Amino acid sequence: MIDCNDLDEMVAFWGELLDLEERARYPSFVFMSTVSTDGPSLAFQVVPEPKTVKNRVHIDLAADDREKVVAKVVELGGKRVDDHEIEGFHWTICTDPQGNEFDVADAE
Repeated sequence: MIDCNDLDEMVAFWGELLDLEERARYPSFVFMSTVSTDGPSLAFQVVPEPKTVKNRVHIDLAADDREKVVAKVVELGGKRVDDHEIEGFHWTICTDPQGNEFDVADAE
């Protein structure tokens, strides 16, 4: 469950980014389809306060083409925050349109 201020914005962003569909909608939360056959599903709930601090938990996405995924993040209204590399492992910190951090890493 990811907190948000605008359900439609989050459903549109994450649905398009991860090719997910809305599975169930209630007045203050939405459940999305699973990320993969055996994988987890995302859900979003409306909260009154805006995000103010760094996430304590964040999603890591593995991508065959990290730059292509990061470009899609930006196209959909997210942001590229920073790039990192440790011993040949590369990842990019991004945010969704409401400021929630997540990483896009090179698939291994």
